Amino acid sequence: MDESLRASSIVVVAKEQVSCPLGEESAILNLKNSVYYGLDPVGARVWTLLQQPRSVGELRDALLSEYDVEVGRCEQDLLALLETMRSEGLIEVRSVSAA
Repeated sequence: MDESLRASSIVVVAKEQVSCPLGEESAILNLKNSVYYGLDPVGARVWTLLQQPRSVGELRDALLSEYDVEVGRCEQDLLALLETMRSEGLIEVRSVSAA
């Protein structure tokens, strides 16, 4: 967890969690620490995309195609969300692609 996430980092949801959609939002239960997390509609979209391993760049590009947001802002907010999810044990960094 000491390496920073970057566009080429491959991320996916952790196995030790359960989640469900709540309208446009999502709820996640971390089975390791029994803590619930709530995601707003954009966070829920990221969570849906994370069901399959994807690079941070792929996630960013998907969000840019779906939302009216500046590239820099999108990447900054996405990295912050992913770092929080990683620190809480909700996602895993599988590898860093050679890109």
